[in-house]
Amino acid sequence: KLDGIVRLFPDNEALIVHHQNIRLTYSQLQEQVNECAKALLTIGINIGDRVGIWSSNRFEWTVLQFATAKVGAILVNINPSYRIHELEYALKQSACTMIVIADKFKTSDYHKMLLELVPELANTDNGSLKASKFPALTTVVSLSESPQDGMLSWTALMHKSKSCSTVTLEKRQKELDFDDPVNIQYTSGTTGFPKGATLSHHNILNNAYFVAKTMKYTDKDRVIIPVPLYHCFGMVLGNLGCMTHGATMIYPSQGYEPLAVLQAVEKEKATALYGVPTMFIAILEHPEFNNFDLSSLRTGIMAG
Repeated sequence: KLDGIVRLFPDNEALIVHHQNIRLTYSQLQEQVNECAKALLTIGINIGDRVGIWSSNRFEWTVLQFATAKVGAILVNINPSYRIHELEYALKQSACTMIVIADKFKTSDYHKMLLELVPELANTDNGSLKASKFPALTTVVSLSESPQDGMLSWTALMHKSKSCSTVTLEKRQKELDFDDPVNIQYTSGTTGFPKGATLSHHNILNNAYFVAKTMKYTDKDRVIIPVPLYHCFGMVLGNLGCMTHGATMIYPSQGYEPLAVLQAVEKEKATALYGVPTMFIAILEHPEFNNFDLSSLRTGIMAG
């Protein structure tokens, strides 16, 4: 689907990430996705392998989302707020082969937490991890440019794409089926552990396409996505909803900041805004609310 949209709207802005100062057109996003997909093939990611992502909203999250789908891997969304025992459960239950992690977010030090769970990392060559608690896990990628021992940096991962040809990637894509699983999302556990819900390409693309169609999205829409990508709201209704119509995905900040949302709406002349009720209340109650021109907005989703 992404490749088809790129052919239709190559120069349309696809992804804008304010806190990383990134702006990518659809053709530039496709280049990043293909590079990442080739890197995944180079390190031996097979169809059905689980690839975890433990990070707040960043451009790498989205690149990995599309790249795992291209190679037939299953993206495992890990809540950025998880504590160690929750991370341990998700990694074991999903049998992740690889995990991509941010270094820190708010009060969480992801490097430290993962090293506590996987002490073998400290004495491991990149990509050859043998962890007693997680027998499937071989590779840890850090979004920090100076990762801990045993971890690959994102840049080093992407560099591995040079060992894989475009023909090899195209061959893998032809082996995939739209009913293949593409994503595991963990529901919030109430009386028990979270349950891993497995979603297919067909499932999430249809969900995204028809919700966005109901909202009358076109390639001219520009959507503010302050909701977390690890949830269906961000990665499906946000990322895939935009992509299926050639619209623009905009992340105002890593975590939710009402002022950053207001600034992004005005600066990007956004047409749609997503959020849960508490987010909209925080925006409406912000002392600077009346200082912003929000007249470009025409629609959005308030979920809760």
